[in-house]
Amino acid sequence: MKTYGVRAKARKLTEIVVASVLLTLGLLWAVPGVFGQAGAKQQVVVKGSDTMVNLASAWAEAYMKLHPGASISVTGGGSGTGIAAMLNGTCDIANCSRRWKEDENKKAAQLGVTPVEHLVGYDGICVVVNKNNPVETLTLDQVRRIFNGSYRNWRQVGGPDEKIGVVTRDTSSGTYIFFQEDVLMKDDYASSAKMLPSNAAITSAVTQDRWSIGYVGLGYALTSDMKTVKVKKSETAPAILPSVAAVMNGEYPISRPLLMYTNGEPTGATKDFLEFAKSAAGQKIVDDMKFVPLKAQ
Repeated sequence: MKTYGVRAKARKLTEIVVASVLLTLGLLWAVPGVFGQAGAKQQVVVKGSDTMVNLASAWAEAYMKLHPGASISVTGGGSGTGIAAMLNGTCDIANCSRRWKEDENKKAAQLGVTPVEHLVGYDGICVVVNKNNPVETLTLDQVRRIFNGSYRNWRQVGGPDEKIGVVTRDTSSGTYIFFQEDVLMKDDYASSAKMLPSNAAITSAVTQDRWSIGYVGLGYALTSDMKTVKVKKSETAPAILPSVAAVMNGEYPISRPLLMYTNGEPTGATKDFLEFAKSAAGQKIVDDMKFVPLKAQ
C-alpha cells in the first residue's frame, strides 16, 4: 500500500508538471513572434533600390504603427545590392527600380532562388540641371547624345558655350541600368561621366555645378533646388515636364515601374507588408512621396 501511494503521488506530480508545460506552451503559441500562426515571423528585412529607400521607409514606419509587434528594416544601396542580398539570403524583400537581368535570373536558378515580382508603383526619371542653366527643353535624342558623350558643349543643344558635366548613378543602381537601356539605347555612358552613389549625391552635384546634368527619380526632383528639364520624344513632339499626372497618363517619355521581389510567394509579415504597400493607405504614401501610385488617388 505504501508503494502504491508513492506511485500515485508521483503520477499526480507528473500530471501537474505536464499540465503546467502545456499551459505555458499554449500561452507562448498565442504570443506574436514565438510560435504558430499568431506568432509568425514579424521581422522583415528590405534592401535595394536607392530610389525606393525613402518610400519603403515611409511604408515601414506606417506599417509598424499598425502592427506594434513587427520590425521592418529598410536599407538602400541600389537595386543590384537588393538582388545580391536576395541571392545570398540576407533579405526578405529586394527593392528594384528595374527588372532582374538575365544573368541574375540564371544565378537565382542555380541557387534555388525563385524571384517573384510585385508591382508597387511607378516613377518618372527626371533630367535635371542647375537652376541657373538657361536650357529648358531637350529631346530624347539630345539627352542620349549628352549622356553618351556625343555632345560635350551646351551650345550643341541651344545653350551657352560651356562644357557639359555629366553625372550618373553608379553601376549598382537600377536607375543607371534603366537609363542606359531605355534612354541611351544601350550605349555606354560618356567616359567623362562621374558616377555617384545616390539620388542625393546627384542632386548635390547638380546644385553646386552650374553646367552639370544628371537624372533622379521624380520624388527627388520635385523637392530639390534644381531645374527639371522638359523632355520631347522627338523634335515635333510636345515638351513634357515630368509630373505624377504626366507619368500616369503616359505623356512623359522616361518612366518605369517600382518593384519589390520576394523569394517565392511571400508569407507571414512579408506578405502583410506587401499587401499594405499596395493598399489604399500604402498607395497614398506613394502619392505623398511624389511617386506615381498604381491607381489615381
